[in-house]
Amino acid sequence: MNGPDISKLPLAGIKVIEFGQNVAGPYASSILSMLGAEVVKIERPEGGDDARGWGPPFWDGTAATFECMNHGKQGAAVDLKDPGSIAWLREYIGSCDVLVQNLRPGVMEELGLGGEELCKAFPRLIYCSLSAFGHKGPMKLRPGYEPILQAFSGIFSVNGSADGPGVRVGMQVLDLGTGIWGALGCVAALYRRQVTALGGVVDGSLLETALGWLQIMVAGFSANGVQPERHASGNSRVVVFQAFDTSDGQVLVAAANDRLWVKFAKLLGLFALAAEPRYATNAQRVELKAEIIPQLEAMLRQQSTDHWIEVLEAGGVPCSPINDIGQAVAHPQTQAMGILQAVPGSGLEVVGLPISFDGERPPLRSRAPALGQHTSLMRGVDTSA
Repeated sequence: MNGPDISKLPLAGIKVIEFGQNVAGPYASSILSMLGAEVVKIERPEGGDDARGWGPPFWDGTAATFECMNHGKQGAAVDLKDPGSIAWLREYIGSCDVLVQNLRPGVMEELGLGGEELCKAFPRLIYCSLSAFGHKGPMKLRPGYEPILQAFSGIFSVNGSADGPGVRVGMQVLDLGTGIWGALGCVAALYRRQVTALGGVVDGSLLETALGWLQIMVAGFSANGVQPERHASGNSRVVVFQAFDTSDGQVLVAAANDRLWVKFAKLLGLFALAAEPRYATNAQRVELKAEIIPQLEAMLRQQSTDHWIEVLEAGGVPCSPINDIGQAVAHPQTQAMGILQAVPGSGLEVVGLPISFDGERPPLRSRAPALGQHTSLMRGVDTSA
């Protein structure tokens, strides 16, 4: 593939084939691609991955969602209902190190491309299968999308205001998280293969990711049997750890230990609160939160967000304004990290790999493939472009 030199990246030389759609599977293989692997994405000839149409916004006629999940890959359009196509796909899979798939549960098995069968035929293959509800249990064949699993897992129940309904987490936290876990599983399996010379099946799901994100709340429920309450921007276990209204906006304060609590109260001029023995420990402040928060709110409303940010930062209390996306990506800190990268051949600015190696972030290689762009190359079992 033409583009930046990726020969020194950790997964250079690894070949990946993706049967992915929407977000979770494509993001898993996108991570592998950004780590240096060569990825070929398989799509149906009619329309391809549904995410191609998930807009607006669009970029050069393709949804921005699809572009950011699939840059750096090659793409082949394959009729999976054609036995001849399945035959040459199977041959190609035999030349790969990793297969990533998140098609509707059961489809790959129906095609004769299930994990157990392929790993038996190709013992070095790592087969990563991502699903909605998991690889076992009564709901294993049930499809699902991000909001379905946020609702099912309990995420809705812990987000929102105490006096309002549960709400969805705004970003694709389960899809993207499942992609991360899938990629991590593949990397771990590649490491294991160096020792055993064997691949194997890596399973992940949106439900498992959701429960993983909820693990602190699950542990709390296990300890006391009490359903966690919703705290809007706050936290049920730490006071002070939430957003407050100012005279012109909001400020998020994270005075997450007893020392920071005293600093925070003094910086607000609330010396009596800082000295109050009943508020001395976090456990006490959590118990008496209803007493404490209104006093803080009344003081913080008297000055602007910029004022309080300046005061709190100077005093060493962690805080932040409530930025929107535009403010966050334009901030000098975000820009200094170089995590926003322009896709070569496209110009669309996307978030690059959120890790660096030896101080350098892996470069992006190319824009997402047009539907079927590299099918002829793949049929020749040649992934160079």
